[in-house]
Amino acid sequence: MVRLRLRKVGSKGQQSFRLVAAEREHPRDGRFLEYLGSYNPRTDPATITVDEARVYHWLKNGAQPSESVLKLFKVTGTMDRFARFKAGEALETLVAEAEAAAGQRHTTRKTSGAEATRLSRKKKAAAQRAEQEG
Repeated sequence: MVRLRLRKVGSKGQQSFRLVAAEREHPRDGRFLEYLGSYNPRTDPATITVDEARVYHWLKNGAQPSESVLKLFKVTGTMDRFARFKAGEALETLVAEAEAAAGQRHTTRKTSGAEATRLSRKKKAAAQRAEQEG
């Protein structure tokens, strides 16, 4: 059985994921049938790219998405568009809609007045010492 699932890429602590179609028996990072997109949770907001035409092809032919991929598809609206595809809507219009939605998703960002910066452990400790002393 074919599954749509995430495959880890990147080094330890800096991982991102590839969305792939793979046989269920193959290991997580092992052999796969086709590359379908990517997911990087480390960016703000998370970057999700999906080749929806190929995803529709695999879903139409019986592939099952994993739980994590299903959540990503709900975030991107892929499952809603797939339901419309099954109902008979044209593939080209759905893919164009998905591309427009992806463009909007990457440009809308919630920003506060002050950007949050990530401090290293040493800098955090130095800041706490300075706060306690002063």
